[in-house]
Formats: sequence, structure tokens, C-alpha cells
Amino acid sequence: MTTRSILKKSFAVFLKRNLAFANLAVVTNLEYRLNYFIDALVQPTLTTGIEILLWIAVFKGAHTDMIAGFSKDNYLSYALWSAFFARIATSWMYESRMIEEVSSGTINSLIVRPMSFYEYYLSQLMGYKLVTTLVSLIIPLIAAWYFKLPTDYSRVPLAMLLCFYYLILVHSISFIISTLAFHFTKISSMTAAKNLLMWILMGELFPLDLLPEPFKAIFIAAPFASGVFIPVGYIIGRVDIQTMYSGFISVTIGLVVLNLIGAYMWKKGLESYVGTGA
Repeated sequence: MTTRSILKKSFAVFLKRNLAFANLAVVTNLEYRLNYFIDALVQPTLTTGIEILLWIAVFKGAHTDMIAGFSKDNYLSYALWSAFFARIATSWMYESRMIEEVSSGTINSLIVRPMSFYEYYLSQLMGYKLVTTLVSLIIPLIAAWYFKLPTDYSRVPLAMLLCFYYLILVHSISFIISTLAFHFTKISSMTAAKNLLMWILMGELFPLDLLPEPFKAIFIAAPFASGVFIPVGYIIGRVDIQTMYSGFISVTIGLVVLNLIGAYMWKKGLESYVGTGA
């Protein structure tokens, strides 16, 4: 058997395994229809409504139709799409499961299988996000069309691609946090703290181009802007294609750095885990 055929067979096995993990997440979430309905439609609708009302209040209080060179409709469109993308770019549910697996000792059943802990939850996360995104995408599409908000629909696919690519980065952060459970008893509060920080860094709270220099350039250049600000800004015309490309590059660099850190912490965590017992 040639090296090429071995690699091809190994990739086929890897792909089949991870598709099975993704399918597991899809089946699990569709099993509880009410929970899925709330997660895919009700919650994003309420979040979008609240953020739009906040921006309407801001413009009403400012007695102006323009802020930083952008119209009221542009900000309403940003609020609409940012709520949608922010829902994609979070992984608190699977992060909590990963932490629980490590802290409770049930990780034993996973580390003895021919797969990695990282890929097992990444594939499930992607499957879950895909099935919820396909449904919740209806909300911003219909709202943007009905209210005639600034939206370039041809830019949506590339923006979605960047956001899902960024989701791998988010998972890598969750993986690093879960490895801390090898050493500490309670670390679930770190998930809440991380989510609050990401809420600002991604640009969900407000467009990052409103920040003064040099913070504006730093925040936009960071990989976290690829979760909300860059893809949303690209769709509504606040961001150009070059910034999109920069987003892919910054996420790639972030993935390399974070996965190197994650691999080291996982190795050290397992050494500690094996040394002290489950």
C-alpha cells in the first residue's frame, strides 16, 4: 500500500468519524423541538429586537440621523446582523460540557477512543451551529428586506464563511479553558467572564470603528473582530474586502498560537490527571 493510499484512507476515516460526531449534535438538538425552536428562532429574535431598540434610543437621544458618518439605518442593520452573527460565534454550551467532562472524570471514556477530545467537540459544535444557523438566518434576511435596511446579500456567504472559521478559534479557546479543569475544581465562572469580554472584542456591543485610535486599529486587527464586526461590516458596507482578507489571516494566526498553547496545556493536564487519578 502506497503512502498516498494510506493518507487517503486515513482522511476518509477522519472525515467519516467527524461527520458522525456532527450528525450526533444535529440529532440531539432536533430531538428536543421546543428547545431547538427557542434557541434557533425565539432567542435570536428577542436579542435582535432589544439591540435595535437600543440604537433607536441612541439616535433619538442624540437628535441626529448620522453618527461617525453612518446613518441610522446602517446602525439598525448592524444591530440586526450582529445579533445573528454573535449567536454563531459563541460556544458556551459545549464549553460547559467539555469542562464537566474533565472535572467529573467522565473524560476517561473519550481519551481511550481513537479520536481526540478537541475534534470530538469541534465536530459537534459545527453540526449544532449549522442546523441552528440555517433556520435563524431567516430572521435577518426577512427583516433587512422588509425594513429596507442596508444589506448586500451577495456578501453574506463570504461573511458566513469567516464567522464559521472564527468559530474554530472560539472552540480552541474553550479547549484551553477546559484543560484548566485538570488543575482546578471550579472554573465555570471563566466561561461567563470570557463571554463578557468577547461581547466587546467581537463588536456585538457596538461597531469597533467607533473606537478612537489606536484602539480602533488594534481591536479590528485582532482575530476577535472576525466574529461579528468584520463580517457584519462587510455585509452592510462599513468594511471592505481587504479587511475581510485580513480577518481570515488574523484568525489563522490566532489558531496556530492557541492550538500550540492548547496542545501544551492538554499534555500537562493529562500528566497531572494520570498522576493523581480520576
